[in-house]
Amino acid sequence: MLAVTIREKQLAIAEHPDPLPGAGEVLVQVRAAGLNGADQLQLRGAYPPPPGSPLDIPGLELAGEVVARGPGAERFEDGDRVMAIVGGGAQAELCVVHERQLMPVPAKLDWPQAGGLPETFTTADDALFTQADLQLGERVLISGGAGGVGTAAIQLAKAAGAHVTASVRDEGRRKEVAALGADVVCGPDESEALGPYDVLLELIGAPNLDANFTALASGARVVVIGVGAGFRSELNLLSLMGSRASICGSTLRARPLEEKAAAARTLEKNVLGGFDDGTFTVPIYQTFPLDQAAAAYESFASGGKLGKIVLVTGQ
Repeated sequence: MLAVTIREKQLAIAEHPDPLPGAGEVLVQVRAAGLNGADQLQLRGAYPPPPGSPLDIPGLELAGEVVARGPGAERFEDGDRVMAIVGGGAQAELCVVHERQLMPVPAKLDWPQAGGLPETFTTADDALFTQADLQLGERVLISGGAGGVGTAAIQLAKAAGAHVTASVRDEGRRKEVAALGADVVCGPDESEALGPYDVLLELIGAPNLDANFTALASGARVVVIGVGAGFRSELNLLSLMGSRASICGSTLRARPLEEKAAAARTLEKNVLGGFDDGTFTVPIYQTFPLDQAAAAYESFASGGKLGKIVLVTGQ
């Protein structure tokens, strides 16, 4: 098979042996694979894949068709449209996935939308509701509302009855972000004055975190799930103490199978139906053929996008 391959912090398209599914695993013919910030970090050598995932093939999410099944894999049939979060290896023509991580693709989604759904919506759903316990009527700040996870979080929070403020650096994207359901769309330097917030979902990283800490409501919850703009920040601990806030960080990639499977079942139960009835959408910014992965990564790094950049296979 062909796969995007990291060699000495550079991208290449290279041949690899076709993977074979083991017990409980499914071989997926990949049709689309979304790009994420973690792929950029892995390319720079800053975010190695977890044990059991390919060391040199990036990609955290995919959508495609079942083409083979290992012993005991019985939930899906050959030819079924499926999607999943994986530890790595999604940016290839073939990928092996444990069947418990797989979800059915909603009928109304095309391949690029399906390929850009699993990581973004699962991450946003887990952060907002499992980690932050967002409740009806609460005020949430989504710091970085134009990216894949940000656009998913806006839709999920609005559907849950929250008041949504989204910070977006690119002024040209603010109307599109508002159309996704954000009640207020502002620049990162404006969000502090628009609080207080019961939940802060930090998708950008260090630059605005300290300022936003001064805009937290009593008992607020802060979830950090993105660090693309910086890893380190000075925090005013008096603000943290005064608001009696809590802060946590979260990733999905390195979680054990049981936790990934639980997150997938939660998304199936609570979210996937919303794609067929029009409640949710997956904004696609650009698609690139697999063999143009380097251009896709460059576009991702340049910023200014709304939604997902997705690699698609020529099959």
